[in-house]
Amino acid sequence: MNLMITDAYARYKNDILKIIDNFKTSGIVVGHGNRNTVKRFPIENVEFNFKSFKQHNVINRHVYKYYRKSKARRSFEYANLLLSKNFHTPAPVGYVEFFDFWGLTSSYYISEQLENCFPLSDVLYNHEFQDREFLIRKYAELIYNLHENGIEFIDNASGNFLIKSQNGGYHFYLVDLNRMNFHTVYEKDKRLSNFSRLTSDQEIISIVSAEYARLSGIPVQYCIDKINEASERTQRKRRLKQKLKFYKYFLKK
Repeated sequence: MNLMITDAYARYKNDILKIIDNFKTSGIVVGHGNRNTVKRFPIENVEFNFKSFKQHNVINRHVYKYYRKSKARRSFEYANLLLSKNFHTPAPVGYVEFFDFWGLTSSYYISEQLENCFPLSDVLYNHEFQDREFLIRKYAELIYNLHENGIEFIDNASGNFLIKSQNGGYHFYLVDLNRMNFHTVYEKDKRLSNFSRLTSDQEIISIVSAEYARLSGIPVQYCIDKINEASERTQRKRRLKQKLKFYKYFLKK
């Protein structure tokens, strides 16, 4: 086992290990996808999120033991990197990795639960949402600032941004942090392709493009065209995956 807990939360070490021992049978599910499970647990009146990453096949287990950092460790390190550059993410607490002879068996990323917030997806798809256009523009500004710092947030989907009203304004918090790329030189086409998972809604793309163009100096129409191209590529890949799953299902019959 490899356990890393920040000094500020070191007193919770034993509680964290107990929670992981009972992870499958306790806690409140916050998010349960095909790959990962996120649960919420209280410790001494503080709420924590535990993200359990799906077990890998034998080859990847070996890779994550000897050659590559686990998703839990990357989440923790990227969270601290974001905070060091004045971006927001729920406070990182630590990570735990378990290994056997073959490689990584399981890993967990722990962070503080962010209360009284809402996802960006609520803003995008509710046209009556208060300050909707302002918030979409603030999202575009956030992504621009990440890009200016050479950070490509790969899982740039609306569900991975939590918004909290604080001190008369809004703060955006990034979650699902294990996939990022870092660039010394970040070309404009690659920057704009980073919006590929956001939406295909033309109104939203127009607002995002206008704000990104204002900040970057790239022409608005160029932004719109490149974001649409990237979005269409992503949609084609998704359709292809769905077809492959469909055929695999019937081949098993």
